[in-house]
Amino acid sequence: MRPAVIFILITVMLDSMGIGLIIPVMPDLIQEVQGTGLSTAALWGGVLSTTFAVMQFLFGPVIGGLSDRFGRRPVLLLSLVVMALDYLVMAVAGSIFLLLLGRVVGGITAATQSTANAYMADISGPDDRAANFGLIGAAFGVGFVLGPLLGGVLAEYGTRAPFYAAAGLAALNAVFGYFVLRETVTDDIRRPFRWARANPLGSIRQLGRVPGVGPLLIVFFLYQVAFMVYPAIWSYFGKERFGWEPATIGLSLALFGIMMAVVQGGLIRWVLRLLGERGTVIYGHVFDVVAFLSLAFVTSGTVALILTPLAALAAVITPALQGIMSKSVSADAQGELQGALTSATALAMILSPMVMTGTFAAFTDADAAFYLPGAPFLLSAALIVVGLVVFLAFPPKRALAPDAG
Repeated sequence: MRPAVIFILITVMLDSMGIGLIIPVMPDLIQEVQGTGLSTAALWGGVLSTTFAVMQFLFGPVIGGLSDRFGRRPVLLLSLVVMALDYLVMAVAGSIFLLLLGRVVGGITAATQSTANAYMADISGPDDRAANFGLIGAAFGVGFVLGPLLGGVLAEYGTRAPFYAAAGLAALNAVFGYFVLRETVTDDIRRPFRWARANPLGSIRQLGRVPGVGPLLIVFFLYQVAFMVYPAIWSYFGKERFGWEPATIGLSLALFGIMMAVVQGGLIRWVLRLLGERGTVIYGHVFDVVAFLSLAFVTSGTVALILTPLAALAAVITPALQGIMSKSVSADAQGELQGALTSATALAMILSPMVMTGTFAAFTDADAAFYLPGAPFLLSAALIVVGLVVFLAFPPKRALAPDAG
Protein backbone atom coordinates (compact mmCIF):
# COMPACT_ATOMS: atom_id res chain seq x y z
CA MET A 1 0.00 0.00 0.00
CA ARG A 2 1.32 3.44 -0.94
CA PRO A 3 2.58 5.68 1.90
CA ALA A 4 0.15 8.44 0.87
CA VAL A 5 -2.80 6.05 1.21
CA ILE A 6 -1.48 4.98 4.60
CA PHE A 7 -1.39 8.65 5.60
CA ILE A 8 -5.01 9.12 4.48
CA LEU A 9 -6.12 6.09 6.47
CA ILE A 10 -4.17 7.25 9.53
CA THR A 11 -5.76 10.69 9.23
CA VAL A 12 -9.25 9.20 9.23
CA MET A 13 -8.24 6.86 12.04
CA LEU A 14 -7.04 9.81 14.11
CA ASP A 15 -10.30 11.66 13.47
CA SER A 16 -12.26 8.80 15.01
CA MET A 17 -9.53 8.01 17.53
CA GLY A 18 -9.52 11.58 18.82
CA ILE A 19 -13.28 11.38 19.33
CA GLY A 20 -13.04 7.92 20.88
CA LEU A 21 -10.25 8.99 23.21
CA ILE A 22 -12.45 11.54 24.93
CA ILE A 23 -15.79 9.68 24.91
CA PRO A 24 -15.03 7.57 28.02
CA VAL A 25 -14.10 10.65 30.09
CA MET A 26 -16.78 13.07 28.88
CA PRO A 27 -19.41 12.22 31.52
CA ASP A 28 -16.87 12.64 34.33
CA LEU A 29 -15.25 15.70 32.72
CA ILE A 30 -18.53 17.57 32.30
CA GLN A 31 -19.62 16.67 35.82
CA GLU A 32 -16.21 17.88 37.06
CA VAL A 33 -16.43 21.19 35.21
CA GLN A 34 -20.13 21.83 35.84
CA GLY A 35 -20.72 20.07 39.14
CA THR A 36 -23.96 18.50 37.84
CA GLY A 37 -25.62 15.08 37.81
CA LEU A 38 -25.38 12.54 35.01
CA SER A 39 -28.66 13.46 33.27
CA THR A 40 -27.64 17.13 33.08
CA ALA A 41 -24.12 16.15 31.99
CA ALA A 42 -25.67 14.13 29.16
CA LEU A 43 -27.55 17.23 27.98
CA TRP A 44 -24.33 19.30 28.03
CA GLY A 45 -22.65 16.46 26.14
CA GLY A 46 -25.35 16.85 23.52
CA VAL A 47 -24.67 20.59 23.30
CA LEU A 48 -20.93 19.99 22.80
CA SER A 49 -21.56 17.35 20.15
CA THR A 50 -24.07 19.56 18.38
CA THR A 51 -21.66 22.52 18.37
CA PHE A 52 -19.00 20.29 16.83
CA ALA A 53 -21.47 19.14 14.20
CA VAL A 54 -22.72 22.64 13.33
CA MET A 55 -19.19 23.70 12.42
CA GLN A 56 -18.61 20.49 10.48
CA PHE A 57 -21.89 21.07 8.63
CA LEU A 58 -20.99 24.65 7.73
CA PHE A 59 -17.41 23.94 6.71
CA GLY A 60 -17.74 20.51 5.03
CA PRO A 61 -18.46 21.95 1.55
CA VAL A 62 -16.01 24.81 2.11
CA ILE A 63 -13.16 22.40 2.87
CA GLY A 64 -14.20 20.08 0.03
CA GLY A 65 -14.36 23.00 -2.40
CA LEU A 66 -11.00 24.33 -1.26
CA SER A 67 -9.47 20.91 -1.84
CA ASP A 68 -10.92 20.87 -5.38
CA ARG A 69 -9.27 24.24 -5.99
CA PHE A 70 -6.00 24.22 -4.03
CA GLY A 71 -5.44 20.48 -3.64
CA ARG A 72 -5.88 17.79 -1.00
CA ARG A 73 -2.38 18.09 0.47
CA PRO A 74 -2.44 21.64 1.96
CA VAL A 75 -5.96 21.20 3.30
CA LEU A 76 -5.17 17.95 5.10
CA LEU A 77 -1.83 19.05 6.57
CA LEU A 78 -3.10 22.40 7.85
CA SER A 79 -6.14 20.77 9.46
CA LEU A 80 -3.95 18.33 11.40
CA VAL A 81 -1.82 21.14 12.81
CA VAL A 82 -4.90 23.09 13.93
CA MET A 83 -6.43 19.91 15.35
CA ALA A 84 -3.38 19.32 17.53
CA LEU A 85 -3.55 22.87 18.90
CA ASP A 86 -7.28 22.51 19.55
CA TYR A 87 -6.82 19.41 21.68
CA LEU A 88 -4.19 21.23 23.74
CA VAL A 89 -6.70 24.00 24.44
CA MET A 90 -9.32 21.47 25.54
CA ALA A 91 -6.76 19.76 27.76
CA VAL A 92 -6.45 22.90 29.91
CA ALA A 93 -10.09 24.04 29.68
CA GLY A 94 -11.50 24.94 33.08
CA SER A 95 -15.00 25.90 32.01
CA ILE A 96 -17.76 24.53 29.84
CA PHE A 97 -17.43 27.55 27.56
CA LEU A 98 -13.79 26.82 26.76
CA LEU A 99 -14.76 23.23 26.01
CA LEU A 100 -17.43 24.69 23.75
CA LEU A 101 -14.82 26.80 21.93
CA GLY A 102 -12.69 23.71 21.49
CA ARG A 103 -15.59 21.91 19.84
CA VAL A 104 -16.07 24.86 17.46
CA VAL A 105 -12.50 24.58 16.17
CA GLY A 106 -12.59 20.79 16.28
CA GLY A 107 -15.67 20.70 14.07
CA ILE A 108 -13.91 22.76 11.41
CA THR A 109 -10.81 20.55 11.38
CA ALA A 110 -12.92 17.36 11.29
CA ALA A 111 -14.60 18.60 8.10
CA THR A 112 -11.51 17.36 6.23
CA GLN A 113 -12.86 13.82 6.15
CA SER A 114 -14.51 14.93 2.92
CA THR A 115 -11.04 15.68 1.55
CA ALA A 116 -9.76 12.26 2.62
CA ASN A 117 -12.66 10.61 0.81
CA ALA A 118 -12.07 12.80 -2.25
CA TYR A 119 -8.41 11.74 -2.29
CA MET A 120 -9.49 8.10 -2.25
CA ALA A 121 -11.91 8.80 -5.11
CA ASP A 122 -9.08 10.51 -7.06
CA ILE A 123 -6.92 7.40 -6.99
CA SER A 124 -9.71 4.81 -7.50
CA GLY A 125 -11.48 3.51 -10.58
CA PRO A 126 -15.30 3.79 -10.64
CA ASP A 127 -15.82 0.13 -9.82
CA ASP A 128 -13.28 0.16 -6.98
CA ARG A 129 -14.61 3.16 -5.10
CA ALA A 130 -17.14 1.41 -2.85
CA ALA A 131 -14.53 -1.08 -1.66
CA ASN A 132 -11.91 1.65 -1.20
CA PHE A 133 -14.39 3.79 0.70
CA GLY A 134 -14.66 0.68 2.85
CA LEU A 135 -10.96 1.10 3.69
CA ILE A 136 -11.81 4.60 4.94
CA GLY A 137 -14.54 3.07 7.07
CA ALA A 138 -12.15 0.42 8.33
CA ALA A 139 -9.65 3.11 9.34
CA PHE A 140 -12.46 4.85 11.20
CA GLY A 141 -13.23 1.55 12.91
CA VAL A 142 -9.60 1.00 13.92
CA GLY A 143 -9.58 4.48 15.41
CA PHE A 144 -12.75 3.60 17.28
CA VAL A 145 -10.92 0.57 18.68
CA LEU A 146 -7.75 2.33 19.76
CA GLY A 147 -9.39 5.56 20.88
CA PRO A 148 -11.75 4.25 23.56
CA LEU A 149 -9.19 1.71 24.78
CA LEU A 150 -6.53 4.37 25.22
CA GLY A 151 -9.09 6.82 26.55
CA GLY A 152 -10.22 4.33 29.18
CA VAL A 153 -6.62 3.60 30.19
CA LEU A 154 -5.53 7.24 30.17
CA ALA A 155 -8.59 8.18 32.24
CA GLU A 156 -6.78 6.57 35.16
CA TYR A 157 -4.32 9.49 34.95
CA GLY A 158 -7.04 12.14 34.93
CA THR A 159 -9.79 13.46 32.68
CA ARG A 160 -7.31 15.63 30.74
CA ALA A 161 -4.77 12.98 29.75
CA PRO A 162 -6.67 11.77 26.63
CA PHE A 163 -6.64 15.31 25.16
CA TYR A 164 -2.85 15.54 25.40
CA ALA A 165 -2.57 12.14 23.71
CA ALA A 166 -4.87 13.20 20.86
CA ALA A 167 -2.86 16.40 20.32
CA GLY A 168 0.40 14.47 20.08
CA LEU A 169 -0.97 11.94 17.60
CA ALA A 170 -2.37 14.64 15.31
CA ALA A 171 0.97 16.48 15.30
CA LEU A 172 2.93 13.33 14.49
CA ASN A 173 0.64 12.48 11.58
CA ALA A 174 1.03 16.01 10.17
CA VAL A 175 4.80 15.47 10.07
CA PHE A 176 4.35 12.08 8.38
CA GLY A 177 1.99 13.54 5.78
CA TYR A 178 4.39 16.37 4.98
CA PHE A 179 6.89 13.82 3.68
CA VAL A 180 4.66 11.25 1.95
CA LEU A 181 1.48 12.92 0.68
CA ARG A 182 1.53 13.75 -3.03
CA GLU A 183 -1.04 16.00 -4.67
CA THR A 184 -3.78 14.35 -6.76
CA VAL A 185 -5.60 17.45 -7.97
CA THR A 186 -4.22 18.18 -11.44
CA ASP A 187 -5.04 21.04 -13.78
CA ASP A 188 -7.40 18.68 -15.64
CA ILE A 189 -9.75 18.34 -12.67
CA ARG A 190 -8.94 21.54 -10.74
CA ARG A 191 -11.83 24.00 -10.65
CA PRO A 192 -12.44 27.47 -9.20
CA PHE A 193 -13.71 27.83 -5.66
CA ARG A 194 -17.21 29.31 -5.57
CA TRP A 195 -19.01 30.36 -2.41
CA ALA A 196 -22.33 29.39 -3.98
CA ARG A 197 -21.17 25.77 -4.06
CA ALA A 198 -19.57 26.11 -0.62
CA ASN A 199 -22.96 26.81 0.94
CA PRO A 200 -23.76 23.50 2.68
CA LEU A 201 -27.43 23.54 1.78
CA GLY A 202 -26.62 24.79 -1.72
CA SER A 203 -24.10 22.01 -2.19
CA ILE A 204 -26.58 19.35 -1.11
CA ARG A 205 -29.31 20.93 -3.26
CA GLN A 206 -26.99 21.03 -6.28
CA LEU A 207 -26.11 17.35 -5.92
CA GLY A 208 -29.75 16.52 -5.26
CA ARG A 209 -30.48 17.53 -8.85
CA VAL A 210 -28.24 14.75 -10.17
CA PRO A 211 -30.58 11.93 -11.30
CA GLY A 212 -30.99 9.32 -8.58
CA VAL A 213 -28.78 11.09 -6.02
CA GLY A 214 -31.47 13.05 -4.13
CA PRO A 215 -33.20 10.05 -2.51
CA LEU A 216 -29.81 8.51 -1.72
CA LEU A 217 -28.84 11.68 0.16
CA ILE A 218 -32.02 11.30 2.24
CA VAL A 219 -31.21 7.66 2.98
CA PHE A 220 -27.62 8.59 3.87
CA PHE A 221 -28.84 11.36 6.19
CA LEU A 222 -31.38 9.18 8.02
CA TYR A 223 -28.77 6.47 8.53
CA GLN A 224 -26.32 8.99 9.97
CA VAL A 225 -28.92 10.34 12.42
CA ALA A 226 -29.64 6.81 13.59
CA PHE A 227 -25.97 5.77 13.78
CA MET A 228 -25.05 8.84 15.89
CA VAL A 229 -26.91 7.26 18.78
CA TYR A 230 -23.66 5.43 19.63
CA PRO A 231 -21.34 8.41 20.23
CA ALA A 232 -24.24 10.51 21.55
CA ILE A 233 -25.45 8.35 24.44
CA TRP A 234 -23.33 5.20 24.72
CA SER A 235 -21.21 6.46 27.62
CA TYR A 236 -24.27 7.64 29.54
CA PHE A 237 -26.27 4.52 28.60
CA GLY A 238 -23.50 2.21 29.81
CA LYS A 239 -23.07 4.06 33.08
CA GLU A 240 -26.81 4.31 33.78
CA ARG A 241 -27.94 0.84 32.65
CA PHE A 242 -24.96 -1.29 33.71
CA GLY A 243 -22.91 0.92 36.05
CA TRP A 244 -19.91 0.76 33.72
CA GLU A 245 -16.70 2.65 34.50
CA PRO A 246 -14.72 4.51 31.76
CA ALA A 247 -12.50 1.46 31.13
CA THR A 248 -15.50 -0.77 30.42
CA ILE A 249 -17.09 1.87 28.21
CA GLY A 250 -13.83 2.05 26.29
CA LEU A 251 -13.74 -1.74 25.94
CA SER A 252 -17.29 -1.88 24.61
CA LEU A 253 -16.58 0.81 22.01
CA ALA A 254 -13.37 -0.99 21.08
CA LEU A 255 -15.32 -4.19 20.42
CA PHE A 256 -17.62 -2.23 18.15
CA GLY A 257 -14.67 -0.65 16.37
CA ILE A 258 -12.88 -3.96 15.84
CA MET A 259 -15.89 -5.46 14.10
CA MET A 260 -16.47 -2.24 12.14
CA ALA A 261 -12.89 -2.40 10.86
CA VAL A 262 -13.28 -6.07 9.91
CA VAL A 263 -16.56 -5.39 8.11
CA GLN A 264 -15.48 -2.28 6.17
CA GLY A 265 -11.89 -3.33 5.58
CA GLY A 266 -12.54 -6.85 4.34
CA LEU A 267 -16.02 -8.32 4.72
CA ILE A 268 -17.65 -5.58 2.65
CA ARG A 269 -15.76 -6.72 -0.48
CA TRP A 270 -17.31 -10.16 -0.15
CA VAL A 271 -20.77 -8.70 0.57
CA LEU A 272 -20.51 -6.38 -2.46
CA ARG A 273 -19.60 -9.28 -4.75
CA LEU A 274 -22.44 -11.36 -3.37
CA LEU A 275 -25.21 -8.77 -3.13
CA GLY A 276 -24.10 -5.80 -5.23
CA GLU A 277 -24.17 -2.26 -3.87
CA ARG A 278 -27.97 -2.07 -3.76
CA GLY A 279 -28.36 -5.42 -2.00
CA THR A 280 -25.64 -4.45 0.45
CA VAL A 281 -27.52 -1.29 1.45
CA ILE A 282 -30.73 -3.30 1.99
CA TYR A 283 -28.96 -5.96 4.07
CA GLY A 284 -27.32 -3.28 6.25
CA HIS A 285 -30.64 -1.60 6.99
CA VAL A 286 -32.39 -4.82 7.97
CA PHE A 287 -29.52 -5.86 10.23
CA ASP A 288 -29.42 -2.42 11.87
CA VAL A 289 -33.11 -2.59 12.80
CA VAL A 290 -32.51 -5.90 14.59
CA ALA A 291 -29.41 -4.55 16.36
CA PHE A 292 -31.09 -1.36 17.60
CA LEU A 293 -34.16 -3.21 18.88
CA SER A 294 -31.92 -5.64 20.77
CA LEU A 295 -29.90 -2.86 22.41
CA ALA A 296 -33.06 -0.98 23.37
CA PHE A 297 -34.19 -3.70 25.76
CA VAL A 298 -30.96 -5.36 26.92
CA THR A 299 -30.55 -5.40 30.70
CA SER A 300 -27.36 -7.45 31.05
CA GLY A 301 -23.97 -5.78 30.65
CA THR A 302 -22.49 -9.07 29.44
CA VAL A 303 -25.15 -9.44 26.75
CA ALA A 304 -24.60 -5.81 25.73
CA LEU A 305 -20.88 -6.48 25.27
CA ILE A 306 -21.78 -9.42 23.01
CA LEU A 307 -24.31 -7.38 21.01
CA THR A 308 -21.99 -4.40 20.54
CA PRO A 309 -19.60 -5.96 17.97
CA LEU A 310 -22.50 -7.76 16.24
CA ALA A 311 -24.21 -4.39 15.71
CA ALA A 312 -21.24 -3.31 13.59
CA LEU A 313 -22.14 -5.93 10.96
CA ALA A 314 -24.48 -3.30 9.52
CA ALA A 315 -21.56 -0.93 8.84
CA VAL A 316 -21.61 -1.74 5.11
CA ILE A 317 -24.29 0.89 4.43
CA THR A 318 -22.14 4.02 4.20
CA PRO A 319 -19.44 2.82 1.76
CA ALA A 320 -22.05 1.15 -0.46
CA LEU A 321 -24.10 4.36 -0.65
CA GLN A 322 -20.94 6.39 -1.27
CA GLY A 323 -19.97 4.06 -4.08
CA ILE A 324 -23.37 4.43 -5.77
CA MET A 325 -23.33 8.23 -5.51
CA SER A 326 -19.68 8.59 -6.52
CA LYS A 327 -20.45 6.94 -9.86
CA SER A 328 -23.14 9.54 -10.52
CA VAL A 329 -20.93 12.65 -10.44
CA SER A 330 -17.98 13.77 -12.57
CA ALA A 331 -14.30 13.48 -11.63
CA ASP A 332 -14.00 17.20 -10.91
CA ALA A 333 -16.90 17.10 -8.43
CA GLN A 334 -15.68 14.32 -6.12
CA GLY A 335 -14.58 16.85 -3.51
CA GLU A 336 -17.94 18.59 -3.70
CA LEU A 337 -19.78 15.28 -3.33
CA GLN A 338 -17.76 14.25 -0.32
CA GLY A 339 -18.14 17.74 1.13
CA ALA A 340 -21.92 17.46 0.75
CA LEU A 341 -21.88 14.05 2.42
CA THR A 342 -19.78 15.50 5.22
CA SER A 343 -22.36 18.26 5.62
CA ALA A 344 -25.18 15.71 5.62
CA THR A 345 -23.31 13.76 8.30
CA ALA A 346 -22.71 16.94 10.28
CA LEU A 347 -26.36 17.95 9.97
CA ALA A 348 -27.22 14.54 11.41
CA MET A 349 -24.72 15.19 14.19
CA ILE A 350 -26.44 18.50 14.90
CA LEU A 351 -29.84 16.90 15.31
CA SER A 352 -28.99 13.47 16.66
CA PRO A 353 -27.05 14.28 19.87
CA MET A 354 -29.70 16.71 21.10
CA VAL A 355 -32.53 14.35 20.22
CA MET A 356 -30.81 11.23 21.53
CA THR A 357 -29.50 12.75 24.77
CA GLY A 358 -32.86 14.47 25.29
CA THR A 359 -34.63 11.13 24.84
CA PHE A 360 -32.16 9.47 27.21
CA ALA A 361 -32.68 12.19 29.84
CA ALA A 362 -36.48 12.00 29.49
CA PHE A 363 -36.49 8.24 30.12
CA THR A 364 -33.86 8.18 32.92
CA ASP A 365 -34.75 11.28 34.93
CA ALA A 366 -35.99 10.73 38.48
CA ASP A 367 -39.40 12.04 37.43
CA ALA A 368 -39.60 9.96 34.24
CA ALA A 369 -43.03 8.41 33.66
CA PHE A 370 -41.40 5.31 32.18
CA TYR A 371 -37.80 4.19 32.81
CA LEU A 372 -36.07 2.98 29.63
CA PRO A 373 -32.40 3.97 29.10
CA GLY A 374 -32.49 2.21 25.73
CA ALA A 375 -35.25 4.45 24.35
CA PRO A 376 -32.85 6.26 21.94
CA PHE A 377 -32.16 2.93 20.22
CA LEU A 378 -35.88 2.49 19.55
CA LEU A 379 -35.87 5.88 17.84
CA SER A 380 -32.86 4.87 15.74
CA ALA A 381 -34.60 1.66 14.66
CA ALA A 382 -37.59 3.70 13.45
CA LEU A 383 -35.33 6.02 11.42
CA ILE A 384 -33.61 3.05 9.78
CA VAL A 385 -37.01 1.66 8.73
CA VAL A 386 -37.91 5.00 7.12
CA GLY A 387 -34.57 5.08 5.29
CA LEU A 388 -35.09 1.58 3.93
CA VAL A 389 -38.55 2.52 2.66
CA VAL A 390 -37.11 5.53 0.81
CA PHE A 391 -34.30 3.44 -0.66
CA LEU A 392 -36.71 0.80 -1.94
CA ALA A 393 -39.15 3.39 -3.30
CA PHE A 394 -36.51 5.31 -5.29
CA PRO A 395 -33.97 2.85 -6.74
CA PRO A 396 -30.81 4.27 -8.38
CA LYS A 397 -31.18 5.02 -12.07
CA ARG A 398 -28.20 2.84 -12.94
CA ALA A 399 -28.73 -0.87 -12.43
CA LEU A 400 -25.90 -2.44 -10.44
CA ALA A 401 -24.75 -5.97 -11.16
CA PRO A 402 -23.83 -8.21 -8.23
CA ASP A 403 -20.14 -7.84 -9.06
CA ALA A 404 -20.32 -4.02 -9.24
CA GLY A 405 -18.28 -3.58 -6.03
